[in-house]
Amino acid sequence: MTQFNRQRVKAEARNEIQAEIPGLTAGGATSPLSTHGRWIVTPSRAVRPRVVVPSHGGVHRGTAGYRRSPKSELFLLAAANMVGQSTFYEGARDRDDRYAQLIRMLAVGDPEWTLGLLRWLRTEANMRTASLVGAAEFVRARLDARAAGFSRQAVDAVLQRADEPGQLLAYWTSRYGRRLPQPVKRGIADAVRRLYTGRALVKYDTGARGFRFGDVLELTHPAPAPDRPWQGALFRYAVDRCHRRDRAVPPAGEPLLTAHRTLMSVPVGERYARVTEPGGAERLAAAGMTWEVLVGWLQGPLDAAVWEAVIPSMGVMALVRNLRNFDRAGVGDRTAADVARRISDPAGVQRSRQFPFRFLAAHRNVSSSRWEQPLEAALGHSLAHVPALPGRTLVLVDRSASMFDAAGGHTELNRADSAAVFGTALAMRAERADLVEFGTGSRTVELEPGGTVLEALGRFHDLGGTNTAAAVSRHYCAHDRVVVVTDEQAYLAPYVDTFAAVPRKVPVYTWNLAGYATGHASTGPHRHTFGGLSDAAFRLIPLLETGRTAEWPWECATDAR
Repeated sequence: MTQFNRQRVKAEARNEIQAEIPGLTAGGATSPLSTHGRWIVTPSRAVRPRVVVPSHGGVHRGTAGYRRSPKSELFLLAAANMVGQSTFYEGARDRDDRYAQLIRMLAVGDPEWTLGLLRWLRTEANMRTASLVGAAEFVRARLDARAAGFSRQAVDAVLQRADEPGQLLAYWTSRYGRRLPQPVKRGIADAVRRLYTGRALVKYDTGARGFRFGDVLELTHPAPAPDRPWQGALFRYAVDRCHRRDRAVPPAGEPLLTAHRTLMSVPVGERYARVTEPGGAERLAAAGMTWEVLVGWLQGPLDAAVWEAVIPSMGVMALVRNLRNFDRAGVGDRTAADVARRISDPAGVQRSRQFPFRFLAAHRNVSSSRWEQPLEAALGHSLAHVPALPGRTLVLVDRSASMFDAAGGHTELNRADSAAVFGTALAMRAERADLVEFGTGSRTVELEPGGTVLEALGRFHDLGGTNTAAAVSRHYCAHDRVVVVTDEQAYLAPYVDTFAAVPRKVPVYTWNLAGYATGHASTGPHRHTFGGLSDAAFRLIPLLETGRTAEWPWECATDAR
């Protein structure tokens, strides 16, 4: 490229970025144009997300990469980021800092878009910590910019569970001190009116929390919801439980709170008998006693009799989490059969809204064969949103070294596991599919008729580097679409279109599981990049192929309604 053309592209890119994010100036500390001299081109305005172009040292492997627009970078990072978790190429602090900086930039530049992202991140992608951190940084940025509006709504949108107002306060006070701005107070108050009930109080208001319900109420001063006049008494009880426990009396008309208080007051020496004697299971259920609270209250080991009393009150994920504990305690076959039935129930799995990786991790960690079949069934049910794509689909799963980063988060799986689960499920659900694992080289992963996801996972390998272009060129053969599940850190393809072998009219979907700043290919017509661990986002593929015009997942959901 001539020097003249290079300068013209830079100027056009600067205008594009400044148009997208008002107030952003080229060369500033947060400007994409000032990052190692990278330069930007954008496809048609009708195409999102906008991306930038190859620059030397773009990807972590040291070869050419495509620098994303701030929105695209934030979307991929948000959907893929387990806060506080390192990746192969990027430390946890660097990732978290990059996430916070992008949120703050776009909270000022396009608050409506960023609010939509945060709401989708919590409710559809089910990323709790990332959405809470994002909302706090959103508010801070708008306060610093003296920008009115959107902040209260952002806080309210991400608080979907009764312990989350306290978690958001814990993050805010650790970062910005105990003085709370009005948008934080009002957003939390809005959420408290939705979330605080007697059952929520029993489940989440424990001494182990940094901010108990009473602390949240005293800091934010919510009034009871108009349609919940009973909340006034509940709020007073929550404050008393926190600061004046000896005087805390459950409100009249709250039998669960009364039963819970009665059970908690039983002398330690009598508690085991109250749980294991006839009617113990019903007593625990009436008091809303969770297994976590039971551990501390009982002040003794949870043997088979205790587990059998509390198991009927446990949810699907609590059961899955404790399968090894059930085996260690020697839970009986009848109770185990009930657990197996519940964790493999399709409706129960869907209500749990858990990632499929949780079930895969549990399957790998249990020692008893009695859980293998129900966990395999649960894994299948958790993939219900994976579409059954028509025609021929090429699915490429990255098995390079960077995908085998340290397992972390609640799933205890690495990105190689995650990619293999999604790629296999997509291939098995498709009308006709070729499933390929790739790294330095590539090979077809055979899918047996009537086989399961777990059986197929045993056929994957560690394949070294990341030569995506070679895998695409070798295996593409008149497919109707290509899906790549990867971290995009390709090599051996400087200044080469990774998907040159795929005709431009054939859609290519890159599923990025790491959220790095740069990618292996540009986006444009029929070239799409998604991110994250949520199977719900797979619904975007059929939406795009049926001609919907929505550009981001939350906009797709709006159109679908």
